[in-house]
This record gives sequence, C-alpha cells and structure tokens, in this order.
Amino acid sequence: MTLCLLHAVLFCLRPVQAAICLSPGSLQAGGCLCASDILSCTAAGLDHIPAEMPVSVVTLDLSHNRIAQLDAGGFQGLSRLETLRIAHNQLTTIHPGAFRNTSGTLLRHLDLSSNQLRVLERHYFLDMPGLEELLLFNNRIVRVESRALAGLGSLRKAYLSHNRLTDFPFFSFQEHSHPHLSMLDLSSNRLPKLPLEDISNLPLSVQRGLYLHNNSLLCECAMYGLFRHWEQRGFASVRDFQQEYTCLVYGIQRGTVRFFQHRRYFEKCNLTGTSQWLKTQESSVSVKIGRRLLLHCLTTLAGEHVTFLWVSPNQEYVAPPGNNGSLKMYANGSLEIMAARAEDAGIYWCMSLDREQRRNETREVNVTVLLHHDGEDHEPFNTGFTTLLGCVVSLVLVLMYLYLTPCRCPPCRKAPATATASQGNEAGAGSAQSSILTPTPPATTEGPGRKVSTNKHVVFLEPIKEQQNGKIRAGPCGHLGPGLLLEAEQHAKLHSQSQPPPRAGETDCIMSMFSDTPIMLP
Repeated sequence: MTLCLLHAVLFCLRPVQAAICLSPGSLQAGGCLCASDILSCTAAGLDHIPAEMPVSVVTLDLSHNRIAQLDAGGFQGLSRLETLRIAHNQLTTIHPGAFRNTSGTLLRHLDLSSNQLRVLERHYFLDMPGLEELLLFNNRIVRVESRALAGLGSLRKAYLSHNRLTDFPFFSFQEHSHPHLSMLDLSSNRLPKLPLEDISNLPLSVQRGLYLHNNSLLCECAMYGLFRHWEQRGFASVRDFQQEYTCLVYGIQRGTVRFFQHRRYFEKCNLTGTSQWLKTQESSVSVKIGRRLLLHCLTTLAGEHVTFLWVSPNQEYVAPPGNNGSLKMYANGSLEIMAARAEDAGIYWCMSLDREQRRNETREVNVTVLLHHDGEDHEPFNTGFTTLLGCVVSLVLVLMYLYLTPCRCPPCRKAPATATASQGNEAGAGSAQSSILTPTPPATTEGPGRKVSTNKHVVFLEPIKEQQNGKIRAGPCGHLGPGLLLEAEQHAKLHSQSQPPPRAGETDCIMSMFSDTPIMLP
C-alpha cells in the first residue's frame, strides 16, 4: 500500500519537474532546460538564437552565451513571451525587426545588459509597445538617438548606467509620450554638462527618479543649483547617493569635488540666477493683500512655437503683456499679480499650445488672498514670550503653594503605647515609615473617597494608611489620625488572626530619606 501511494505522488509531481528539452534543432544540441513555460539556455555555448523554440514560452533566458547579433524574426512565433534575457553576451548589432512577430504588448521585461552595444538606434524597440523595464547597463553605448525610446509608451524603468554617454536626449521624454516613466538611471557615464531647460521640462515623476551620480560633470553654479533644488525637495535620486555626486574642478587635472559634502566651493554662486530653469508651482498658493505674486505655467511643451494663455477667476483672458495694470504676463508663460486684491482670489487656468504639433496642456492654480482690516502687515503671533511668562507665573504659584500655607503640620508624636500593644507583634513589626519626600508618592489611599495624585511631590499630605507586603504601614511620623487609628486596629486584629506569629529574625524595612533603597532593620 505504501509503495502504491509513493508511486502515485511521484507520478503527480512529474509534469512540473525540469527536464532536458527534446525538441529538434539547436535546443537538443545546446542542452536548454524546459520547466513549464520557462526556457533557459543559460551558458549553453550558443552563438545565435535557437531556430526552434516552444511557442508556449513565457520566460526566455539566453544569458551568458556568445550571441553577437539579433537577426530579423529571430523570436518569431513566441506569442506569449513576457520576459526576455540576453545579458552577458557579445551583442553589437540589432537588426530591424529583430523583435517583430513576438508577443507585442505582452513583452514587458527586456534585459540587454553587459553586452557591447555602442549606439541605440531608433528602430531597436519599435515592436515592443508594452515594454515596462529595459536594462541596458554595462554596455559601450556612446549615443542614444532622439527617437530610440519614443515607441516605448508603457516604459516604467530604464537602466543605462555604466556606459560611455556624453549626451542624452532628455527632450524626448515628455509626459504625453512616457506617462508611466518613474526611473531613468544615467549614473556612471561621461556626461560633462546638463541641459537644464530640457531637464526642468521633464515630468516631476521623471525628475524624482533621474539618477546622474558618478558622471564627469563640470563644477558650475547652474549644475549645483539643479541638484541643490532636488535635495531640498527630498528626491531619492539625490538623497540616497550624496557621496557619489561629484564634479570636475576647472584647471585641476582629475580634480573632483563632492559638492554635497564640500558646499563652500559654491558659496559664491548666485542660485537665484539659476532658478529660471527650476520653476515649480504649487497647485494652491496664498498671498497677502497688496503683495505681488508670480505664477508659473509649467508644461512639458518646448520650442519657439509654444504659446501661453491665462484665464483669470472672473473668466478674463490674459496674454502678453497683460491687461488692466493689475496682471502682467511674460513670454515664458509666467503671470504676475502686481498687487493682490480681494477680487484676485480664485482659480487661474494656464493653457500652453504647440500649434506646429497640434498639442496643448492645461494647468490650474488656486490663489487665496489674505485680508487685513487695517491694511497693514501683521506679524505672526509670537508664543515664545507668553510661554516664558506662563512658566514664571507657574513657578511663583508653586512657591506660594509650598511656603505660604495657611497652617503648619502638628509636631510628630509617637503612637500611644496602648495602640501599639493592641496591635501586637504583627503591628509593631509590620509598621513601616515612608519618607514624605520619597520620589515615588503612594499610589492610593484608603481614606474616605481620597486619592493621592501621582504627579505631586509635596510635604503636607494628610496622614495615609497603606498596606505593604500584607502589613499595615503608618503615615508620616507614624501618625495615623483619630479616624484611621480605629480602622488600623480592626485591620490588625483580623490580620493577626489569619497570619502566623512572626518568626525569630524577621526584619522590617523603611525607606531612607531621598532614596528608593530599603534599609533592613534587625
């Protein structure tokens, strides 16, 4: 019976086990491994794409081989392909149509890293509109054509680090062309200068994920202003790699400066002059009445054919140079409210239009005007003085509370001998005197409805009664008070009946003055 059960289990597991592909052609010769919908030909000694592959393949791994080029139609018939890895090969050429007749929109991950590609041509990725992740790091790429990545409308992450790029077409990445792009890694290249205008026109999601560390950047105020702006906004691309952001110093061969670590090199830079390329505009702003306010029309459209138009809250169209003397508009699309009035509050619409490419974009800004009845500026309420005054008053009240009490505590008197005798050995041995200045005040009292606060350290608490380890503890100076004395006697009687007499050598402890350490008494 056991053998039959074991045979049935092994028979059920047999279809999911990896096996050597028995299909004809180069698969059998190369020793590729098939497991479900995965075909792995890693380190199989291949110098070209296998001629015949299962059409049900979803993941194809051709890494660590000697493939030098991708011919047209090399992946024909793989209609379910989603992941293609050709890393660590000798790729130098990708012919037009190399990825044609594949899964099309299903292909999402393409790994071409660690090859010998030199130029990314515009026809390389035309047949992969669904590609989301493109890995091209560790190649020899010196140039990326302007339309090479234009067809990748679903692209989310592109890795081009560790190449030899000296220029990059930032202008080709716009919000309408790559709406999902959130990471563009250009680190460890040879970029000497950055086109600030093109970078500032990138969508904010792309700027947040633009990695430019370990490049050959020249130390310039404009370059420093860009990264300083990103640092202030908390971009992870700068925050996580501050030590790797360096620039080359003029006149010093191989001299580099870690400009986030040595900021004094740029202390003479006028960063306000470089802010024209770093325009940011919040969706909601406020301005005091009578003050000026500058609104920027942010857009991804660029070029001399782009025109701008603003619509004020009262449905008034504003074009350069402005109108009515209250609104001034500049050629770059910025709108200035000369002196804010109550009627200037509301939603402003900015429209940018590219007539040549027949595209337009719209932004809105909500403006709030802060009103003052006297027409003058009001200083913000300063709570520092009032806080200090409150502390002084509180201190004076505490001192009065401590030292100007209406009555004094009666002098300490020893408990009557009769009371001590009536309590017996248990009461005499079990009574403990606690310092009235002990840092930890008693938590509760057993007086009629009275409770001691745990945050008051005062010296005139009324006598209290507590239990400590099942024994009665007297209040300050051993005085229980007339009302509590009778209650203590009754409690001692009940306690002496239920507890055995104390053993010889039994000790009691009392709290020493200003200390939590008990002192053992013989």
